[in-house]
Amino acid sequence: MADLQALAEAVIKGNQAESVRLTQEALDEGIGPRQVLEEGLIAGMGVVGVRFKANEVYIPEVLISARAMKMAMEILEPQLAAAGVQPLGTALVGTVQGDLHDIGKNLVVMMLKGAGFRVEDIGVDVAPDVFVDKIKAGGYKIVGLSALLTTTMPAMDKTVTAIREAQLDCRIMIGGAPVTRQYAEKIGADGYAADAASAVDVAKSFLN
Repeated sequence: MADLQALAEAVIKGNQAESVRLTQEALDEGIGPRQVLEEGLIAGMGVVGVRFKANEVYIPEVLISARAMKMAMEILEPQLAAAGVQPLGTALVGTVQGDLHDIGKNLVVMMLKGAGFRVEDIGVDVAPDVFVDKIKAGGYKIVGLSALLTTTMPAMDKTVTAIREAQLDCRIMIGGAPVTRQYAEKIGADGYAADAASAVDVAKSFLN
């Protein structure tokens, strides 16, 4: 019998080969793709997220775990689609105009995927109107804005304003080194995340 606990452990340890092998083994034995996702991959990334928030692991370890999950997901995604399994939610994430930093954004994308969200990463230096167009096209309910520079924080404000003026039905969360909860409230964002693991908590709170 395939061991989903072992799969979770492989993700936690960032063991790509083992994550892929155990995912395939579970599917071959007839375990449903949703169960493999939830009890194996999401369970593993959940532990990584808790440890990251507690400063027990750091960005390199999170990236290694996320890559292991990504490799396993390449096998699992077609099975999930075939079984009609819906994602937890849909999210659009990008770094705002004028800012080329992407490590924090990439971590948020990985952690959201690790929690069962379908995520579109639209990269860095994204103009407000591009965010608006992408939200309209994809029907995204959750939008994440990232900035690492104090000089690009005003672009967050402009992006939130553009999304509100377009009257789009979505919730916006922001984050990045210089960003604060107070700033999020000031510009009318719906949420603030201090780190990638917290971004998952905020995104989940938007679903309720």
